[in-house]
Amino acid sequence: MRKFIFIFIIAIAVFFIPNNEPAYSWGFFAHQKINRMAVFTLPDGMIGFYKKHLEYISQHAVDPDRRRGMVAAEPPRHYIDIDHYGAYPFDSVPKYWKAAVKKYSEDTLIAYGINPWHIEKMVYRLQEAFKDENLDLILHYSADLGHYIADSHVPLHTTENYNGQMTNQKGIHGFWESRIPEMKSEGYDYWTGGAKYIDKPIDKAWAAIKASHAEVDSVLKFEAILNAKYPADKKYSFENRGAALLKVYSAEYTNDYDKMLNGMVERRMREAIITVGSLWYTAWVNAGKPDLNRFGDKNISDSLKLAQKAEQELWKTGKPFEAKGHDD
Repeated sequence: MRKFIFIFIIAIAVFFIPNNEPAYSWGFFAHQKINRMAVFTLPDGMIGFYKKHLEYISQHAVDPDRRRGMVAAEPPRHYIDIDHYGAYPFDSVPKYWKAAVKKYSEDTLIAYGINPWHIEKMVYRLQEAFKDENLDLILHYSADLGHYIADSHVPLHTTENYNGQMTNQKGIHGFWESRIPEMKSEGYDYWTGGAKYIDKPIDKAWAAIKASHAEVDSVLKFEAILNAKYPADKKYSFENRGAALLKVYSAEYTNDYDKMLNGMVERRMREAIITVGSLWYTAWVNAGKPDLNRFGDKNISDSLKLAQKAEQELWKTGKPFEAKGHDD
């Protein structure tokens, strides 16, 4: 445990560059909702433990986004620009990391995103944390894994045109994954059934990317159609967010776009929820189903609390480095 906390604090000291600007993927609200609802997919033997730590699992779902401007290795974990690899990329890109490195080089893969491979790595890390009965790491990896899985369910995390910058639709990334769920999520159905064991997590990760990428054309096309016929003075509005007055997509424009998408955002959130729960469950099963009741009411260590508090302060008060790749 002390070794992990030491490494965590050193990471903050060495790799973290202060940050003023948050980086969003799904939006903080949706990431937290996905992790929270995934807990309720879990079976006996897991759900009691995860419910005890529900607030941690939910609140820390956004930690990887907070690290994006502070840890150089972080940004590529959130996406894969699969269309960089040609018209039929799923026939071209090797499923397994070593084969992909051999074909394209590690530098190329990192440049265009490593999300599915990182999901597989995180499932293994969580599995090992369960085996070691390490409470800090179980919670830390569960929250992080939920984030990366959720990102794989966002269509614009699978394309080089990730923010509509190539089609004069800049801002569509946050529109799809933040504005719509923040406005519409109260009406969503979050019951997805129980978590299922996933025989090959890498296959599940790639299936999520493939399903997300299939929606990219619709995400971009429908917004372009709507924009072309919308009065310019009705596309945006201003809303108070804390002490700030922010320009946002208007409620009317958001509702009309959501109708054109025909429930796409809700479907991707639901699929993310069941996949998060299923891969948590898979890691636990692969670890031999350790008895999580042994932890009782034990909470994360004071050392981890201090390290995460330091991370939070750096995120709030500093300046980000200029990360390559998706800058949404």
